[in-house]
Amino acid sequence: MAKVIRLEPIAEEMEVKTNSNILSALLSKELHVLKECGGRGMCATCHVYIKDGMESLSPVNRREQRTLEVITTAQKTSRLACQAHVLGEGIVIELPSGMYINAIEDVESLIGRRAEQELLHPITGDVVVETGKLITRSIINQLKETQFQVGEYMSRTTDAK
Repeated sequence: MAKVIRLEPIAEEMEVKTNSNILSALLSKELHVLKECGGRGMCATCHVYIKDGMESLSPVNRREQRTLEVITTAQKTSRLACQAHVLGEGIVIELPSGMYINAIEDVESLIGRRAEQELLHPITGDVVVETGKLITRSIINQLKETQFQVGEYMSRTTDAK
């Protein structure tokens, strides 16, 4: 049986099959949500906020909790869309504004251009480049270093388990 979820700030409702994850619903709407780790809960590119209906979602698992701990913009209402399965009604999801930076190589082609929309860090969700600001090589280098550090951290936490 399908459940209805609401997406904010785009004020759109959609039906989701019971026990489907939020990510599959967002992707079916062709929204710009990334799945850098392939939906395994190991990156933060599908990070969303649950404005209402947290009790209608599957509980947070250990892997999701470890990933959420790395995200500096995480709140009590944070979930990874790939890990949160819809079990009931009344879910309202707040999508982060802006565009997550996916592959560094893709962004390198934008160096020297002005950002058409806010570019968000794939791990922290922080705004890396504001709309209308110049995309510089130093920003790209910072992101490469951060991705390396997070990759090391995640491999250490995985190995420790």
